[in-house]
Amino acid sequence: MNERRKHAVVCGAGMAGLLAARVLTEFYETVTVVERDRLPHDATQRHGVPQGRHFHALSIGGAQLLGRLFPGLLDELVAAGATVCDDGNLSRISFRAGGHELNRSGQFADPAAVVMFGASRPFLESHVQRRVRGIANVVILDGHDVVGPIAAQPDRITGARVVDRDTGIETVLDADLVVDAMGRSARTPAFLDSVGYGRPVERRAVMHGSYSSQLLAIPNGMITEQLIFVCPEANRPTGGALAAYENGTWMLSVGCVDGRQPPHDLAGMITAFARFAPPAAVSAVRAGRPLGEVSVIQHRGVWRRYDKLPNFPTGLLVFGDAICSLNPIYGQGMTMAVLEAVALHDCLINGDADLSRRFFRAARERIRPVWASNQANDLYMTKPYGKRSISQRLITWRIDKALAAAARDPVLTERIFRVTQFIDPPSTLSRPSFTMRLVANLRPRIRRQAQPALS
Repeated sequence: MNERRKHAVVCGAGMAGLLAARVLTEFYETVTVVERDRLPHDATQRHGVPQGRHFHALSIGGAQLLGRLFPGLLDELVAAGATVCDDGNLSRISFRAGGHELNRSGQFADPAAVVMFGASRPFLESHVQRRVRGIANVVILDGHDVVGPIAAQPDRITGARVVDRDTGIETVLDADLVVDAMGRSARTPAFLDSVGYGRPVERRAVMHGSYSSQLLAIPNGMITEQLIFVCPEANRPTGGALAAYENGTWMLSVGCVDGRQPPHDLAGMITAFARFAPPAAVSAVRAGRPLGEVSVIQHRGVWRRYDKLPNFPTGLLVFGDAICSLNPIYGQGMTMAVLEAVALHDCLINGDADLSRRFFRAARERIRPVWASNQANDLYMTKPYGKRSISQRLITWRIDKALAAAARDPVLTERIFRVTQFIDPPSTLSRPSFTMRLVANLRPRIRRQAQPALS
């Protein structure tokens, strides 16, 4: 072990903080996780994670990586009641966008590679937290606010100052590394500004969405699908999802774009859901028993470009949503945290030198293709404000044609699914083989449209 790697402090015990802590335990003698909430030991919603009351999905690729970080965890989730879809049956998933529903006939070519797990955020986080607590060199310091990093010199962070929320007693935690994993409310931009580094440039997503969510207990057997997902459209700015979670629970979410507001009560949510969902799913939702209250959240994706800062203090990192907070409608946040954890592991293996710069660049390479894909989808789902550029019109045209072709072809559906589930890279959809199959599926339709009317 590197002699300097004595103590790391992780600020925030959400999924990102827990994953960062798991990686750091391999490289630091002690890892302290500081969290303002009192952490529950079960799958309980907590104040510091308001997004936990909304639709969450751990992608297949993200689940595979999570299983490597915590061997046996996926089996534990299933044993505790998580929903699992492992038969490769395309009919188990209904995904519709732009009036096109991905093909639901047939099987995935490799069912073992596309095993999907369904679980709520508190359920999943509680199992990850239990695993992290069980690591010998981890200290959980909950019920404490992080005041901020300590910089004895502007270019070197030497620890963090924390305050007990009950007593008000302040403590200084000396550390070789401080990781800010406090989500969108992270204080690193203000801290950097205060010590002369300036704030990172922020990129904001095209779409600004609002979401209502309600956890339901639905009687068994009423729904054959595990996931129903309908994207908003330019001419219908309301969409939503119904996802199977653990132990017979389901998450119903209704989202709006273009400045619209979603319903704030269950009756209104069901009315909105009925406008675009399959009748059987609507009947099941009406038969469901609400668990807790309706939650409403507004969100717009933000990417803080720490990778573009010319200088950054040694001994400080930013992680998870504190770097990039993606639109929750896409269900990618937890997967991105897992990808960043793997990136951090790779960076630490190569030593401490210039760690922050190397990590931010590695995180950028994980974020950039996902961010670009989301911005393209945002354009496709929202009304244009002003005239769109030729490139923007080409992007939305290609998305529409790909979805239209996939509605006819289960092979194209599987390829799109594997990319959206982080199994294959986005570049897969730019390969000649994909384009050729897409064109082959669209050619009969194009010919019919071009055929002159018979007189």
